[in-house]
Amino acid sequence: MVSSDQRRRQLAREKFERQQERRAATRRRQQKIAAISVAVVMVLVGGAIAAASIVDGDDKKDKQTVAGDQSTPSQQASAPPEEPKTPEPKMAVDAKAKYTLAMKTSQGAISFEMDAAKTPRTVNSFKSLADKGYFDGTKCHRLTTEGIFVLQCGDPKGDGTGGPGYNIPDENLTALGKAGSDGTVVFPAGTVAMANTGQPNSGGSQFFLVYKETKLPPTYTPFGKIDAAGLKAVQKVAAAGVEGNAKDGAPKSAVTVEKVTVSKG
Repeated sequence: MVSSDQRRRQLAREKFERQQERRAATRRRQQKIAAISVAVVMVLVGGAIAAASIVDGDDKKDKQTVAGDQSTPSQQASAPPEEPKTPEPKMAVDAKAKYTLAMKTSQGAISFEMDAAKTPRTVNSFKSLADKGYFDGTKCHRLTTEGIFVLQCGDPKGDGTGGPGYNIPDENLTALGKAGSDGTVVFPAGTVAMANTGQPNSGGSQFFLVYKETKLPPTYTPFGKIDAAGLKAVQKVAAAGVEGNAKDGAPKSAVTVEKVTVSKG
């Protein structure tokens, strides 16, 4: 027969075991909740990283460029044409005339002739932008000294992503002849051509000045020829090199475009 004292000890033991079981169950629930929380956090962090990657990628592919890979050389990726935000200027130039674009820069005067008969939309856009003072106070933000030999200008942001809010179509793409077996044509020194995102009809306001014979795909609208004095000025900038002794980047001799005018004839 169980004494009352033994019965109390048995009940106390059973109560202790029930408490221990409840505590163990509580710990298991807490561990499960913690594991779920960690999983949720990991998913959220992963999503944030993925989103940041997508944003960064979109940022890069919106940049205007002269070529689509580092070999020619460029750090920008291809992208669709910029979504129009403002309308392209209405045609206001004489499509049978020639125009001269004159740039007063911190490194000297650079002028080039544009033929509206061959590149009417390009010439019209440049005249419209110049008349508004769009280029005044901007910098030629990119110089390349290996692979391709160009000075790139026309970006009001100065980082390769700026533009007028509209795109103009490619023009005069056959002017430099048919592409060779390597898919390129020769852009002679002095050529002025439109930069783009790597996609057709994605030009805006950015353009490049070729200071040394360069081979590129025939996908960049050639629309001007630099005068002798202007070419020397660009070559002088190129001779000074790129900041940080790089091969592609901001020129050491900064080029500020102080004033741009476009005149007929």
